[in-house]
Amino acid sequence: MYSRSILRQQNIVTLSIFLSILILPSLSKADMIIGGETVYTVNKGETIELVGARTGVNWWKITKDNNIDSKKRIKSGQQLKVNTRKIVPFAVESGIIINIPERTLYYFKNNQLIRSFPVGMGQLTSKTKVSWKTPIGKFKVIAKEKNPTWYVPPSIQEEMEIEGKEVITSMPPGPDNPLGRYALKTSMQGIMIHETIKPTSVNRYRSHGCIRVLPENMEKFFEEVELNVSGELIYMPVKAAVSDKGRVFLEVHKDFYSRLRNLKEEAKSQLEKAGALDRVDWKKAEKMLEERSGIAEDVTL
Repeated sequence: MYSRSILRQQNIVTLSIFLSILILPSLSKADMIIGGETVYTVNKGETIELVGARTGVNWWKITKDNNIDSKKRIKSGQQLKVNTRKIVPFAVESGIIINIPERTLYYFKNNQLIRSFPVGMGQLTSKTKVSWKTPIGKFKVIAKEKNPTWYVPPSIQEEMEIEGKEVITSMPPGPDNPLGRYALKTSMQGIMIHETIKPTSVNRYRSHGCIRVLPENMEKFFEEVELNVSGELIYMPVKAAVSDKGRVFLEVHKDFYSRLRNLKEEAKSQLEKAGALDRVDWKKAEKMLEERSGIAEDVTL
């Protein structure tokens, strides 16, 4: 568990130049590709898992692209090649889109993509009868809470009992509160978008269904979001788009909740929607479907 002082130190990161704020014109299909190849400078005390959480890139992909031994710690000042290229699932006039397989939140306002950042999602399995998978569906932000009290759900109380821990029913604001300093309550029962005190759980499936956000992203996002803003949790492990230069891009994530029967068929469907099914190098596409790196790649024939 991270202390608040450590979190403050880690808030100052080079990542902010390409993940914190994205201000774009009204999105068309060709505008839906964001991010790209960049260099990330490791901060003091960071692990490869934390770099993955900050960049929204799978930590194993970062180790592979930089020929890093995952058993060895990365060093402060070390420079890492990171590819953050993504395809925006779709644009809305105003609102929040969270793609579960991608573990990314997109925030739109006045036909602009204002912000995009990685988030943590619900665990695959549960020790109780209650599922902790993050649900899909539409919602609204119905409350904004600064320094919230955590009222422990019965299912988590049951988990505490199963694990032999002290069962608590609530936790006041403070450095040990898992909701952090900022929380947005949604109209989905039990689902909040909140700051996390466990930053390495971001870009992973470690929560009890809620959406976990890094402190440096949640602080800014909390200020911008208005009450009653609409949102939607979607499930798109495969996305496709055509760039403004006519290049075909494909992005494939692991189907972590096993909601799809066939990723290749889903890829064909998405490419067909993008009007690019007949312009795909399927050798490249097959490799992406096997690796499922979560990075948008050029698969133009």
